[in-house]
Amino acid sequence: METKNKFNLFLPGISSETNDNISLIAVDLRDQKTVIGLYATENRRIFLKMEKSYSTKEFSSFSEMVMGFINENSLENIAKIAVAVPGPVIGGKSQPQRLPWKLDAAEIKKNTAISEVYLINDLEASAYGLEHVAEEDFVKIHDTANFTPGNAVLLAPGDGLGEAALFWDGQFLRPFATEGGHCEFSPRTNDEVEFYSFLQKIYGIVSWESVLSTGGLFNVYRFLRDVKRQVQPDWLSKEIEAGNFTQAIIHGAIEKKDRICTMTIETFLVFLAREANSLVLKMKATGGLFLSGEIPVMLEQFLNNKKFYKNFIISDKMENILKDIPIYLVKDEKTIINGAALYAAFSEKS
Repeated sequence: METKNKFNLFLPGISSETNDNISLIAVDLRDQKTVIGLYATENRRIFLKMEKSYSTKEFSSFSEMVMGFINENSLENIAKIAVAVPGPVIGGKSQPQRLPWKLDAAEIKKNTAISEVYLINDLEASAYGLEHVAEEDFVKIHDTANFTPGNAVLLAPGDGLGEAALFWDGQFLRPFATEGGHCEFSPRTNDEVEFYSFLQKIYGIVSWESVLSTGGLFNVYRFLRDVKRQVQPDWLSKEIEAGNFTQAIIHGAIEKKDRICTMTIETFLVFLAREANSLVLKMKATGGLFLSGEIPVMLEQFLNNKKFYKNFIISDKMENILKDIPIYLVKDEKTIINGAALYAAFSEKS
């Protein structure tokens, strides 16, 4: 898993001999499909040895799932487990809203007899995973001649809206989780006030996740359809009934099949640029903005058409900072599980 890219992460255990030549398990835990991987460490690097996907809801607990992986593959001498969780982790515990069960690191240790168990927010894990993204999987959306090393941020709309940051201490980048996706959405224009009112009747409190996610993309679409009276074409009705809305609306916009497809994607991109702007300013992220997740990857050609950047730099007083923020699209789908493995391997001295 070598790459020319070096993020110079703060990994205090990377030089510890006790963290070399060990086996560990990393998990990308999601509500539908969970991926579990077996990793080995060697010469300050992690290497994926095998992985398997599981249907999350078929198991009564996380411990049952991970023990199934261990027993099926006759694994022994596992030193550590790292679980990337789609939700907040506090005191070694988590109860993600979209998962069927609670998580407790102490309980997992007891059930698996593995002494080192880490729960880590999935976007924090993804921030660690940037270390192992190959150069060709970074798409440059905007570059700058006036780069200033500093904090960086990661924005990932998918099933939910993930946000994380990396604090620059002058030598290392230190990833940390946020729950910024659950901050309240604020409208700017009259049409957006109308959109906010539409969502408020549904959710009560309208978070950014209600706008920037797969569900949020559909919210934008149904507002345009139901309130703005844009026509839903027959072919899209069939795709919605088949559960293929996200792919269908994006491909419809790429192919310019119907006005409502284009309007949906253009509106979504404006909101994506605005929340990216807010995240960068709140974290003073001169080190860069990294977009990841299922939706941005599918929207690559729209991100590259300059409209996203033009909306990103709109500000009352901070355009001089925003114009010099490098922006990248991350196309590697394994940043979460790789980052969880890296965190387990080297975040602490054993």
